[in-house]
Amino acid sequence: MIHVKDLKKTYKSYRRGSNFLETLKSIFKRKTDYVDAVKGISFDIAKGELIGFIGPNGAGKSTTLKMLTGVLHPTSGEVEIMGYTPWQDRKKYVANIGAVFGQKSQLIWDIPPIDAFYMNKAIYNIPDDEFEETKNKLVKLLEVEELIKKPTRQLSLGQRMKCEFIMAMLHNPDIVFLDEPTIGLDVIAKETIRNFIEEMNKRGVTFILTTHDLGDIEHLARRVIFINNGEIIFDDSIEYLRKQLGDKKYIKLKTDNKMEQLSIPGIDYKKIISNQEFEIELDNSAIKLKDFIEIINQKAGILDMNIQELPIESAIKVLYGKR
Repeated sequence: MIHVKDLKKTYKSYRRGSNFLETLKSIFKRKTDYVDAVKGISFDIAKGELIGFIGPNGAGKSTTLKMLTGVLHPTSGEVEIMGYTPWQDRKKYVANIGAVFGQKSQLIWDIPPIDAFYMNKAIYNIPDDEFEETKNKLVKLLEVEELIKKPTRQLSLGQRMKCEFIMAMLHNPDIVFLDEPTIGLDVIAKETIRNFIEEMNKRGVTFILTTHDLGDIEHLARRVIFINNGEIIFDDSIEYLRKQLGDKKYIKLKTDNKMEQLSIPGIDYKKIISNQEFEIELDNSAIKLKDFIEIINQKAGILDMNIQELPIESAIKVLYGKR
């Protein structure tokens, strides 16, 4: 569905002088700087995938997404999405994609979302029956039957984001680009949006998710593409990434009695809340979980224990350290 090969984008800029003489010289001869934002990346995405496309600020994520949506022309390389070259077949291409940007609204501030929906109907030339069916289905799924009749300015951030998703999905796009879709949302609103994305993905919609909220990545993405300094340094599942960290567990521990920190290989204290409450990273290759539990029981007794896989943040830190 999405084929990207040797995609590059180089930005060209000119230096300005720092004083009058240098500025005058630059009128006749300017010094040129070249910045390689994307350095020949390649990947393929199949229909129905839900991809996390992540990386630090300035890594090349936004530039890549702009080329995938047809906003930017690449310096070189190939992109074929659903048979289209985004920047050459832009009108036909954008009729088949959707986009939700957490910090850029498609809604109009002073009118109700329902009016904005009808505006999109006209823009995408959606047939009446198809529009009503899709609108009603999405409104019911997101439980916004009454909210869409209120002016957008009266809606909370979470309510607006629900309506943003409806705007993006009204024309039944095959691919949806998500940029920080849950930014600023509370826990309940995030769960609603994540559930909606999962439901639409089950129905065959392909999602490309860019976010700094690793909770979104952990809950939604089955595959992660990590880009840094314009290059892809990881492209695989989160489970595979975690395996690269070794056989480790994250343990939240409360003890019956006070306990001193243990100086035992394989036990790494990540957070000390009190002398009876700790968060620990346990390396199972250095000390077995059953041995750790036995030691704690002997020394202080276990009041409560929660054992989890390593947080996704730990895995991402490993990738950050690769460049």
